[in-house]
Amino acid sequence: MTTHPSDDEARRREADDILRRVRQETDPQTGASVERIVLGARSHFWGGDADPNDRMEVWGMRIGRLAGLVVFVVLAVMLLRQLGGP
Repeated sequence: MTTHPSDDEARRREADDILRRVRQETDPQTGASVERIVLGARSHFWGGDADPNDRMEVWGMRIGRLAGLVVFVVLAVMLLRQLGGP
């Protein structure tokens, strides 16, 4: 059974249209969710939920949350070394 070049071209155009629609539907959602995650993390670590009029509370939250992140990373590295080495 042979296919005509016009049939192949029509299938290719249809496939390209489908892929373009899928990209349009998924790309904005992915970008928006990543942006929301990054901005949420930034707000969290910089004390965005603290009372802005209380500078000590804001700085205390920033220091505490950043120190917690550093401790987490150090513990994760220690665990990976423990699991990977003799």
